[in-house]
Amino acid sequence: MTISLARSLQQTQRLGLARIDAQALHLHALGREPHDRAWLLAHDQDELPAEVLDRLEGLLQRRLAGEPMAYIIGFKEFFGLRLQVDARVLDPRSDTETLVEWALGLLPEASAQRVLDLGTGSGAVALALQHQRPAAKVTAVDASAAALAVACANAQRLNLPVQFVLSDWMNAVPGPFELIVSNPPYVADGDPHLSALTNEPLKALTSGSDGLNDIRHIIAQAPSRLAPGGWLLLEHGWDQATAVQTLLRNAQFDAVQSRRDLAGLDRCSGGRLPG
Repeated sequence: MTISLARSLQQTQRLGLARIDAQALHLHALGREPHDRAWLLAHDQDELPAEVLDRLEGLLQRRLAGEPMAYIIGFKEFFGLRLQVDARVLDPRSDTETLVEWALGLLPEASAQRVLDLGTGSGAVALALQHQRPAAKVTAVDASAAALAVACANAQRLNLPVQFVLSDWMNAVPGPFELIVSNPPYVADGDPHLSALTNEPLKALTSGSDGLNDIRHIIAQAPSRLAPGGWLLLEHGWDQATAVQTLLRNAQFDAVQSRRDLAGLDRCSGGRLPG
């Protein structure tokens, strides 16, 4: 049995999938690029062969079970780079581009400043910074060897010379660095939204009863790894800016401030080490 592409898209959306997800799954089942939605419109009356419908059914069940689209398709676009991702790392979010944009504003284009990315996961932040600032010396760490394997593969495929280190935060990297950035775990252990994230690595998401345990640790450790005048930038939850700013000020950082994401929410906070 075959059905038209248009009818298949309609049936998929009736199951509760967003239109853009339904389109991406069909394109993936057809072996086409996920952004090629114009092709779908031009071929909406084409009959889908049985083997495509079989592939589509498997993809559909994965998505309905809550698996991120990036894992199903196998990659995610982040700051102009195509990153391969799977269940070993978090699905990179567009909100994290706020962290990258802030960091780029602190990095002179031709300067070989030393940058450290903590908890790199897929390598998204480190690779974006290295791509935009080729002269920078970017180091990225993660406590997960599995995550580092994903990040290293992305760096090799993109031909970006980021140095990757297996480390529990900054324990294996003495510094100094002019800039430290991190998108650490910041979800509270009992947060009800975790039920929608069961396909992603829990250790990369949660951090104690208030979600701030790892951020506290990073802020406490950063002064010993930053060069005088160096910056620490941290992504955090939408309601954590005040708490993170307080932690930074208590650790004697100055110029403490926050940056908003695309939704207008305070998504990143940071400060400068005096000197």
